[in-house]
Amino acid sequence: MFFIYVLHLIPRLMDDQAWTKDDEHYVSDHFDRLKKDTAEGFVLLAGRTSQTDETGFGIVIFQANSLIEAQDYMANDPAVLNGIMTADVHEFRLALWSPTYQK
Repeated sequence: MFFIYVLHLIPRLMDDQAWTKDDEHYVSDHFDRLKKDTAEGFVLLAGRTSQTDETGFGIVIFQANSLIEAQDYMANDPAVLNGIMTADVHEFRLALWSPTYQK
């Protein structure tokens, strides 16, 4: 089964000057986890919009065996776990995939 979680930065972090070293560390851990899980084939896609205000968001599309497993994966994202991003998870039905996509 596929799932998607949608991430939002907490309002405090909309101001670039408000970021602490801890915040930067949590985002680094978040990215490292996604990079590892993408390399292992667990995460299909991860990214964010270009907006840097409250309309911006990130997504992670990944595989899990159940909604409970998906919720656990999302809850243990370092950015979510450490309270600098909020997230909601949903089952995701993949309809189309381009086998010819190249970056």
